[in-house]
Amino acid sequence: MIIGTVIGSVVSTRKNENLVGNKFLIVEPLSSMRAPGGSNLVAVDNVGAGIGEVVLVAQGSAARIGCDKENQPVDAAIVGIVDNGTELE
Repeated sequence: MIIGTVIGSVVSTRKNENLVGNKFLIVEPLSSMRAPGGSNLVAVDNVGAGIGEVVLVAQGSAARIGCDKENQPVDAAIVGIVDNGTELE
């Protein structure tokens, strides 16, 4: 799991048919969660997150299985919005 801040959205008019209807957001991992040389990621939004919110992101098979998207080409999914956290950033 990664904790990060939503910094933008992605609009894609042409995409895999299994992705139609999904909302894509750009997430910037918190500095403590960022791998060396790491960068922002695009994640499918499952919880209605918005720009500026701190979110939980699942990656890999956990993103697909946990969000009931086993047959979709998804590598990262927003699975929660952080209400409160200690030691964020």
